[in-house]
This record gives sequence, C-alpha cells and structure tokens, in this order.
Amino acid sequence: MNKTNKPKVVLAYSGGLDTSVILKWLLDKGYEVIAYIADVGQDDDFEAAKAKAEKIGASKVYIMDLKKEFVTNYIFQALKGNAIYEGTYLLGTSLARPLISKYQIEIAKKEGAEYVSHGATGKGNDQVRFELAYYALNPKIKIIAPWKMQEFLNEFKGRTDLINYAEKHGIPISATLKKPYSEDDNLMHISHEAGILEDPNKAASKEIFSKIVSPLDAPDEETIIEIEFKDGLPIKVTNKNNNEVVEEPLKLFTYLNELGGKNGIGIVDMVENRFVGLKSRGVYETPGATILWKAHRDIEGIAMDKEVMHLKDSLTPKFSELIYNGFWFCPEMDFMMASFNQSQKLIDGVVTLSLYKGNVMPIARTSPSSLYDQELGSMDIEGGFDQTDSAGFIKINALRLKAHNVILDKKQLGVEEALEK
Repeated sequence: MNKTNKPKVVLAYSGGLDTSVILKWLLDKGYEVIAYIADVGQDDDFEAAKAKAEKIGASKVYIMDLKKEFVTNYIFQALKGNAIYEGTYLLGTSLARPLISKYQIEIAKKEGAEYVSHGATGKGNDQVRFELAYYALNPKIKIIAPWKMQEFLNEFKGRTDLINYAEKHGIPISATLKKPYSEDDNLMHISHEAGILEDPNKAASKEIFSKIVSPLDAPDEETIIEIEFKDGLPIKVTNKNNNEVVEEPLKLFTYLNELGGKNGIGIVDMVENRFVGLKSRGVYETPGATILWKAHRDIEGIAMDKEVMHLKDSLTPKFSELIYNGFWFCPEMDFMMASFNQSQKLIDGVVTLSLYKGNVMPIARTSPSSLYDQELGSMDIEGGFDQTDSAGFIKINALRLKAHNVILDKKQLGVEEALEK
C-alpha cells in the first residue's frame, strides 16, 4: 500500500488505444497506476506517450531505454542458437517480451507494487510470454490482465467500445488507429497481423511495409559487405561499396537494418502456430537479423566441428519454440544457452555477403579457426588423404545394411512359403 492507500499496479504502456483505455479503467477501479514504457527500438514518440499517460492520470511514468541490452543479451543470444521458429520466423516480438517483463518486475519491486498489468489479448502469444516471465522473476507477483477479465470484456466488446470510452474520457486517439491491421514494432522487426491480413489467401500490398522496400524497388546494384565474428558474435561490419565501418553492437545492428531495408531483405509472410493452439497469419519485416543469421550460419560452416554443429542444429527447433512460447526464464533455456555459448568459442572470422533485391548471399569466408583443409578436400591434390581407405570405410558402414537386407529376405521367403502352402 502507499500514502493514498490504493494498491499500486505497474502497467506496460505503449501510448496506444488499448493500454490508454486500460490505464484509465484501472484508475476507475481504484488502483494507483505507474506507467512503464519500454524503448526497444520502436518508432514512437516516447515523450508524447509519457505526457498522454500523465494526462490520463498515471502517478509516475518510467521510460526505459533497453535497445542496447535488447541487442547484446537477447538478439545476439538468439543468434548463437540460430533461433528461427517453424523454419521462417526470427522471433522479433518473442525476444523483446522477456526483456520488457524483466524491467516491469524491477519497477514493481522498486515502487512496492504488488500488481503488474499488460494489454495483451487472451487469444495471442504475448499474454503467455509476459505472464510466464512475471512469474519466473517474481513468483508472488499478482497480474491484472483486463482482456481476460469478464468485467472488462462486458464493457469492451470490440474496438468501437474502446474508441467511445477514449472519447468520453478525453483520451487522444492517434491517426494510426485507422490502419486495418495491428503492428508490433521494435529494433529487430515490425510485425503486421489481424484485420485485413486475417485472410491468408490475400496478398499483403507493399504499402504495408515500413522498414523494407519491396525487392522490386530495391537498387539494381548489389551491396557487398563483410561481417567479422568473434566467439560467434558480430564485432564489425564493413561496407565494401563505400568503405563504411561500424563496430559497436547497437550501431552495428542498426546499420544492418538500414542496409537490409534498402535492399528489400527480410520480408516474411507466413501462417504460424500460436502457443495457445490457434493458427495465425503474420507478415514480418526483419532486415538486419536476416542478414546476420545468414552470415552467422556461414561462419559456423567453416569453423565448427561437424558433430557439434549437427547436435546444435538438433537443439535449434526446441530453442526457438521456447523463445516463441515465452520460456526465456526456465531451466531448460539455461541449459541450452550454456551449450550454445560453449559452441561459439572458436566461431571467429569474416563472412563476405552480397545483398541484392531481397537476397542475402554469402560469397566468401575466412576464419583463423577454420577446419577446412583445401588440399585435403581437393579433387586434384592427394593432400594426405589415402582414397583407398574409403573402400574399408564404406564396407564397415554397410555391415548393418547387409544384415538388415538378410532379415528382409528371410521374412519375404517366409511369406512366399506360406503362399505356396
């Protein structure tokens, strides 16, 4: 409790229609509301959002700049495991949620708030991601999720009710609310879903895209870049077209976003499986990460042991699923991250890539940890490899195949004998 004897709640606040209505609704229900705005690289006016929250009645507004931590501790950590959900989605929204939740819980602790709240719906993935993170970081926290409360749902049956409520209470409504779909924006990507995109057979028009130009409109000249890795992490990008060099993690990632956007790289249109059991259509723009994932996989190809790579690859689907489903803070995630960190210790080198009209093509690579032996692998140079040894290698690997064939022959013989009888 506080001086006003009202229970405190920390609300994850965006400044949009839903969370603005929720802020006012919580105030009407007798809570003191502390608004928390997480800056994870979205294209928003944070000071305007703060002023809006204060106007509605928030007792405090926190604006937390989390962009650098988002890159180094979340995006780059996912990169180490080559995280990609259902073979397509690079998990931009999923990776931001545990970071946002982390600081929401810290603010609640600092302010002595026993409640946290969010504006995620009961049909989507974000409700799970937020709440699993809340409970993992503070098992005693109490959660107010209005879109899962019958009292709230009775009052707000849809967008029209939200808008009418906002107008009644003098809550400003931005022009972006007229977009016939919803978006989630951050440094890693922007997602588009719902509304007109709910028909999976309807192509998304290029007017939807805000970070990436259509590949058809991208330059007719390729951009050649080099990405240098140390222990599996990108440490330098060099643009060979103009000799620009970028090194600091946040600037490096932002620069790759810029290059990818200009070259039409990173557009994904897919139907995915939500954790709650529904299928949904999502259109994503993920320019910088698309380049980075391609480069990282390529440097692993030359510097990583075959068996380590194959074992690591077998873990990637589970790793990606854990991120997507909201289990960033869980024991099995700790285990996987420790494994991936170990696997990256010798993943050093430089990958050269061509960026052209939506394509990312590794065209060269070099590594001080290279396991590639040009002479040993050459078809023209013997290089210490005795080709006659391969005959024994094949015979040994064929032993179980021969044994299996004998069993099949016996089984077939038994069938034939039975037919003759």
